[in-house]
Amino acid sequence: MTVTRDRLLDAAADLFYREGLSVGVEALTRAAGVSKRSMYQLFGSKDEVVAASLDRIGPGFNASLLPAGDAEGGPRERILHVFRVLDEVSAQAGFHGCPFVATSIEIKAPDHPARAVARRYKDGLTAFFRHEAQAGGVAEPERLARQLTMTFDGASAWAVMHGGGLDREGVRMAETLLDAAGLPAN
Repeated sequence: MTVTRDRLLDAAADLFYREGLSVGVEALTRAAGVSKRSMYQLFGSKDEVVAASLDRIGPGFNASLLPAGDAEGGPRERILHVFRVLDEVSAQAGFHGCPFVATSIEIKAPDHPARAVARRYKDGLTAFFRHEAQAGGVAEPERLARQLTMTFDGASAWAVMHGGGLDREGVRMAETLLDAAGLPAN
């Protein structure tokens, strides 16, 4: 059943990211090559599939944004790395924004299991920003971390709405926040 589960979650993550959560169970199971019966044996509902598929892509998505643990550079450079990556991926065909934000926007119920998964991964990004801000000696690291996450999410949404890259605007916005917070160049 692990292979079936993996196929289902991979198909769900792809379809939900590309087409949104309105994708029906029929289309999902067809894309995964599994029966509806198998899906419901593995998951009690489509909502559980949405949450599990988001949880499946979460670690890879966040890891693709963050600098490697042994990457050179100080806190400012490590934070700006995230925005440079966003700048690159936002210009690629098939970019549909942050999957955690996209899912949260589509789901209106605050107690939906996917909202909790999305929030956990967004909180992880904020924690990364907070850690780097603390390491850089920022007076209000929590505030800066929230502002950087909002900037990331806003830049991502802007790129989706306008159908193109950010042309370094997200990077420049982050630099402005870092300057205002007193986080020096490395």
